[in-house]
Amino acid sequence: MTALPGAVRRGAWGLAAWACGLLFFLPFAWMVLTSLHTEPDAATNPPSLGADLTLQGFREFFGAGAGASPWPPLINSLTASVVSTVLVLALATPAAYALSIKPVRKWTDVLFFFLSTKMLPAVAGLLPVYLIAQHTGMLDNIWLLVILYTSMNLPIAVWMMRSFLAEVPVEILEAASIDGAGLPTVLIRIVGPVAAPGLAATALISFIFSWNELLFARVLTGVVAGTAPVFLTGFVTSQGLFLAKVCAAAVCVSLPVLVAGFAAQDKLVQGLSLGAVK
Repeated sequence: MTALPGAVRRGAWGLAAWACGLLFFLPFAWMVLTSLHTEPDAATNPPSLGADLTLQGFREFFGAGAGASPWPPLINSLTASVVSTVLVLALATPAAYALSIKPVRKWTDVLFFFLSTKMLPAVAGLLPVYLIAQHTGMLDNIWLLVILYTSMNLPIAVWMMRSFLAEVPVEILEAASIDGAGLPTVLIRIVGPVAAPGLAATALISFIFSWNELLFARVLTGVVAGTAPVFLTGFVTSQGLFLAKVCAAAVCVSLPVLVAGFAAQDKLVQGLSLGAVK
């Protein structure tokens, strides 16, 4: 049996990649289309593809009706995600530097310890965290979520950043050390630009995990510090599920993550590829 020509193989892989991409994009496209329908059209089975389009679901989401305003939850999610991501990068980069470029003693044990913190199910730590927050007066406080998201994403960030920093040429660091550069200068002016794709990939993943987190935000927040995912759960009422309005809300909540991923897609691909190739 003769092998297929190279052009045919590349074309087949290209078609397979497009098929996988469309398969992942189809649910989001369906959600966008449903959000542009009226509630009766969205509730039909099968859904009506040729129904009239309307922005009523988006108007209701942004408080045009009797519903609550989505801006406080969106701002809370943005605050918790951005601040925790900045803290994760600030803490993970020196730790990854110590575990890769300047390895500490028993660095494998340190990496395993970081990984072991992700083995405990989040729900198992929910009660202790709630009791600590209750006794410290941190319930319904956005800064509690910042602390939790930082601690939850830090182990993953350290593992990712270590893979990226392991690719930094040692010769550059040695030259900087000979010139008298200190650790802050090395991290900011040398390691930072070289590992920029890895930093972007780590930041994006930390941002996405923080933005999508629901369990702790649902239990530990209330009126003041509720986040966007918690706000979405409020659309499931005793009167039923209004599908068009829920899809419109889900589209709006998903947009920041999609925009961030699209803006950093080149560095994200470079960073993930850099961390995977040894």
